[in-house]
Amino acid sequence: MGCRDVHAATVLAFLSGTASVAGLLAAVLLPNWRQMRLYTFNKNERNVTIYTGLWIKCARFDGSRDCVIYDPQWYTAVDQLDLRVLQFALPLSMLTAVSALFLCLIGMCNTAFVSSVPNIKLAKCLVNSAGCHLVAGLLFLLACAICLTPSIWVIFYNNYLNRKYEPVFSFDISVFIAIASAGGLFFTSVLLFLWYCACKSLPSPFWQPLYSHAPSMHSYASQPYSARSRLSAIEIDIPVVTHAS
Repeated sequence: MGCRDVHAATVLAFLSGTASVAGLLAAVLLPNWRQMRLYTFNKNERNVTIYTGLWIKCARFDGSRDCVIYDPQWYTAVDQLDLRVLQFALPLSMLTAVSALFLCLIGMCNTAFVSSVPNIKLAKCLVNSAGCHLVAGLLFLLACAICLTPSIWVIFYNNYLNRKYEPVFSFDISVFIAIASAGGLFFTSVLLFLWYCACKSLPSPFWQPLYSHAPSMHSYASQPYSARSRLSAIEIDIPVVTHAS
């Protein structure tokens, strides 16, 4: 696998990263991080389920889709530590993943549209596609760690709330979406790392472009040892003529 072509691995990594960012966005916006189900023993009343998100809170009666109580200012009064951490962690993870997508796109566009014969005066300033994908893979891995750790903590914190109060708390679908998105980010980083490892056999330096010198300069490279040995032998056999004063 060469780095001078756009491969299915980089395209698949870009698509996987885009889908993971979309999943993170859905997890951030959905009010389904935690449910608190309140039961009543009055036959004339219905049970109430409170859906808690990162930004809003909604209370619904069983069998109803409308919110009886809707709190759009919930994000300012979050009293649960895990959700407060997620309010900062998930947007940061999304920002990191979007930066990685931008770098991945730069690397693919540079590979696809930049001429294979660069200007010798600009050779040291060109974008290294392999370097872009490597840094993007590191950013995807960082975004995965930022997202996955607090998302898993929600599960343990939910058990803590059930032990401290009553067993009325349960984590909701947003937890699974966030964990799946973190898995997608990890898969994306692995794809980019594998692609870069396949490119390491190329002779280009780590941070330099794949063509660090113009192809015309390669014709002036040193000749093989056998040719140089023959030339040196000829040069040794040439007599040196000196003129006596």
